[in-house]
Parts: sequence; C-alpha cells; structure tokens
Amino acid sequence: MHNSRIIRIGTRGSDLALWQANFVKESLEKLGNKVEINIIHTQGDKIQDLSFDKLEGKGFFTKEIEQALLKNEVDLAVHSHKDLETTSPAGLIIAAVSDREDPSELLLIRSGSEDDSLMWQLKHSAFIGTSSARRKSQILCHRSDLKIKDLRGNVPTRIQKLRDGQYDAILLAKAGVNRLKLDLSDFTCVTLNPTQFVPAPAQGVLGLQIRAEDHQLVSILENLNHSQTKDKIEIERRVLKLMEGGCQLPLGVFCDGDKVHVTYSKTASEKSTYFVFDANQGGLVEKIVSHLKSL
Repeated sequence: MHNSRIIRIGTRGSDLALWQANFVKESLEKLGNKVEINIIHTQGDKIQDLSFDKLEGKGFFTKEIEQALLKNEVDLAVHSHKDLETTSPAGLIIAAVSDREDPSELLLIRSGSEDDSLMWQLKHSAFIGTSSARRKSQILCHRSDLKIKDLRGNVPTRIQKLRDGQYDAILLAKAGVNRLKLDLSDFTCVTLNPTQFVPAPAQGVLGLQIRAEDHQLVSILENLNHSQTKDKIEIERRVLKLMEGGCQLPLGVFCDGDKVHVTYSKTASEKSTYFVFDANQGGLVEKIVSHLKSL
C-alpha cells in the first residue's frame, strides 16, 4: 500500500484525455494509492483555427503538461503515446505504457455518402476530413479521387462537424472512439486494417510520464506496464525518431509482433509507399530507416 502520498495526474481537459487520466487513476487506486487529477490547457487546445502542420514546433499537446511535471506541480502525465516527441525532455521518463487498444483507423461515413461498390464504401469524390499528413498521403494512395479537407477539434467536435454536413466522411483513431463509447449509429463505420492503412507509431497506447528521480512512482507504475506492448511500440517509435519526424511526418509504422508494416511519403500531398519487414531480423530499425531514407 502506498497511502502516504497523493499522486497528482496532469492531463488535458478533452473528453478523451480525461477518460485516459481516469483510467490510470482507477488502476492506481486499485493498487491502494490516492490520486487526484489536474487539468492543464495546452497550445494544441488553445489554437483551433490552424492545421497541425502550421503550428510551431512539436509537442503542442504535451509541452505544458511536461513543464508542470518538471516544476513539480503534477507527478504523472497520461499521454496518447503517439502525441509524444520521441525524446523525453531532460529529467522526464516514460515509466509505463498501457495495453494497446485497437490501433486501427476508423472511417465514419455520413448517411447518403456511401457507395458499396467502391473501396471503404465511400462515394466517388467524397470530402474526407483529416489534418494528419500520414492519413492524407495514405488516402491518396488508396483513393486518389477523394477530396481532403482539414479537420480539427477533439473527437466529439470532429464527429459533430461530420453530423453537420461539413464532410462526407472523417478518419479517426478507433482507440479514442472505443474509449469514449460514443453513439455512432447514424454513420456507416468502416474499420481500416492497420496492416493496409498503417497507423501512427504507438497509436492506441497510453504513455505514463513522470520525473526520472521519482523512484517511488517508478516502482508503483511497474505494476501497470505492459512489456509486450512496450517492445512493439519501441520499434515503431525508434523508426520515427531516426526519421527525425514529429506528428507531421507522413509515416505510419505498425508492429504486430511478426511483421513491421511501414508506410511513408516525403510530403502529405504525395502518395504513400508501403513496405513490410520481418520483425525478428537483426538491425531491424536501422534497415527500415536506411530503406526509407534511400527513397
């Protein structure tokens, strides 16, 4: 039992971020810890009118929370692991990762925009919403007829924009939709196979970030760490790191244990190229990266 201290979780205030923080809070409480949640507003929350690739720098959903950790205002940050930069700021570590929720992409299609004869059941020349460079380049690869429109906001906001008719379809991470248990009965929902439409590195996984010197919390969080998930996403994140990319690199990497599925393009407006590598070969990440850099 670790009852002497209260573990302070720092999180964004969106529905999904709060779900994630509460999930970790409940897991820690089951281990006998006292936990409180503190909401921190990030640059990514405040600036809603620009697409991600126009925002300065990386880490715009994580930086303020990391600063709060370093200032000892909170003890633990719960992040969507895919939002984190590949190198933790000095003094911070990822002490544990969650089990992986479904890493697939989910295509939501408005009623009247379906066409069962076409790939993904989406009509010809439909307007599809996403602000992700990785998603844009893969959409072009599979369905070059589709028109891509930027889409911002948290998950419920994006879904409401689809309901309001601003798009024919939108692409979301299925993990977030599953966690929020949203009612999507008015849409056609198409799950895209992650080996064919490749997710972001570490998609579907939570990263639990703390101060490196907080040894008590390191030992508490060992109980929540999923080592098999950690091994897979370490491969995915190392590819991203060696490609020197943030969230805006059109790169998808998904390790299913036996194979590593990779998709890459130099820009969002260029079609992605797909590769599959054997996950058990030596020097795997270096081979993947040298192959991508040679393109």
